[in-house]
Amino acid sequence: MKIVWDKTGERYYETGVKNGVLYPTKENGEYGAGVAWNGLTAVTESPSGAEPSPLYADDIKYLNLISNEEFGATIEAYTYPDEFMECDGSAELVKGVVLGQQSRKPFGLCYRTTLGNDVDNNDYGYKIHLIYNALAAPSEKGYSTISDSPEAITFSWEVTTTPVNVKDHKPTACITIDSTKVDKTKLEQLEEILYGKDPSAPEQKDGVDPRLPLPDEIYTIMSPGE
Repeated sequence: MKIVWDKTGERYYETGVKNGVLYPTKENGEYGAGVAWNGLTAVTESPSGAEPSPLYADDIKYLNLISNEEFGATIEAYTYPDEFMECDGSAELVKGVVLGQQSRKPFGLCYRTTLGNDVDNNDYGYKIHLIYNALAAPSEKGYSTISDSPEAITFSWEVTTTPVNVKDHKPTACITIDSTKVDKTKLEQLEEILYGKDPSAPEQKDGVDPRLPLPDEIYTIMSPGE
């Protein structure tokens, strides 16, 4: 069958960033209960590495050796949850008094982007992005006077990651879930884990705290065989 470009309903795009959730790391290395990250304005994913190193033999290019790929990101926001202070190298001396230049704790992050097309616009679907073992580097905070053109301060953090193990695959620090391609019921189950569950919800006696599942648990939840 001949290829047809730009068919109706197949003009896809991705936009936006919202529903940020921070998962601080506890003392035992597990992720603590997730908290909402309000004011999230941008997450720029910046993979690096995976660079070829050519080898030559017999006067020809013999093969390429590929370096390991690293995952990094830049997070931008107007504000951040109090739980992020330890991730940003701060510690509370007493209530309302914050010390800088402290040890930085790793964290997990979840956020959502919007999928659209030419028929449904921004209602076509969405992607959930998960980042593991992130570590924020020190960043600038620029304060300026209020004028007749006021602007809110935008905070920005460069983030590096350490991959987590995945059964039968290479370790990874990032996972993406596409709502248009996965089972809706399984996606709802995963979202209850990521975002928590209201105790007032039907058939739910107790609330469920949000948490960040590891890749192997996500496979168990989302696998077609389950």
